[in-house]
Amino acid sequence: MSTKTLEQVESQFETFQILDENGKVVNEEAMPELSDEQLQELMKRMVYTRIWDQRAISLNRQGRLGFYAPVAGQEASMLGSQFALDKEDWILPGYRDVPQIVFQGLPLYQAFLWSRGHYEGGQMPDGLNVLFPQIIIGAQIIQTAGVALGLKRKGKENIALTYTGDGGASQGDFYEGMNFAGAYNAPAVFIVQNNRFAISVPVEKQSAAKTIAQKAVAAGIEGIQVDGMDVLAVYKATNDARKRALAGEGPTLIETLTYRYGPHTMAGDDPTRYRSSDLDDEWTKKDPLVRFRKFLEEKGLWDEEKENEVVEQAKADVKEAIKKADAAPKQKVTDLIGFMFEDLPANLREQMEQYTAKESK
Repeated sequence: MSTKTLEQVESQFETFQILDENGKVVNEEAMPELSDEQLQELMKRMVYTRIWDQRAISLNRQGRLGFYAPVAGQEASMLGSQFALDKEDWILPGYRDVPQIVFQGLPLYQAFLWSRGHYEGGQMPDGLNVLFPQIIIGAQIIQTAGVALGLKRKGKENIALTYTGDGGASQGDFYEGMNFAGAYNAPAVFIVQNNRFAISVPVEKQSAAKTIAQKAVAAGIEGIQVDGMDVLAVYKATNDARKRALAGEGPTLIETLTYRYGPHTMAGDDPTRYRSSDLDDEWTKKDPLVRFRKFLEEKGLWDEEKENEVVEQAKADVKEAIKKADAAPKQKVTDLIGFMFEDLPANLREQMEQYTAKESK
């Protein structure tokens, strides 16, 4: 009986898709109501991010950028979901989710400073409802539940949305955050970008569940599995989840099936040790940019000239942003101490005096 019940649950989580690998519409009824200009903007953002990612990897190898987690392959999952948000919504990102917060309003040069560990990288501009990227795996899930509940209590017509990977779904914080948000009917959306390997462990070895989406059942919230290489499907799922949250229908867990083409981070990870070339080839055929490009070209909304314009703009923006990041004041120990508290406790006052003396020499 228990096996049959489990099979019934798992059968409900079929992968939601709008565009197939060839850019053909396979789910006409689910097509989101987006204008031609919005469709083009989605493509621009994905192309821009792919070029920015390539440049960031190069900058990291040159020693000009600090911590960096490549994003190529996950553009549809990241940008399709962010595109569904209002400017007043909150984003609580993980460390790979920098593109979403840049398109939400964070200046690119500050994203580079964050990568370098510079304090200015964590100083969000006024009016930007974004927390800086979370390094602790899954911690943002609990934070999102709290932010969403705060929005509800204040009567705000906005949601809190967060991202983690399949590895984050194995953390206790993942279950606790979803359960809390569900219990209080908070306007939260939890997106798990299932790129299959967390850092290096296959998702099949992380959980006996056939989908991550089905974990929503235990929390009593909505869950959906989406083709994360299909930007229209990701947008539609996120937009629907946002509407449900604002209508008082509670949180949603969205699992996006995606793939990162590069290493987990540029800090020494070697994906060839745990991924086969055949699997890489399989997912390359599902590339979100290729798929959406074919769709737009068929509609007469995209061509090589438009793409080249975006490529050159991205190169120029990255060049300017890294130049501005290089011009930021050198970080000092006294800066870090001074930012901790409004009124320093005795031990930090003592350290402040010591480092002020050292830095004045």
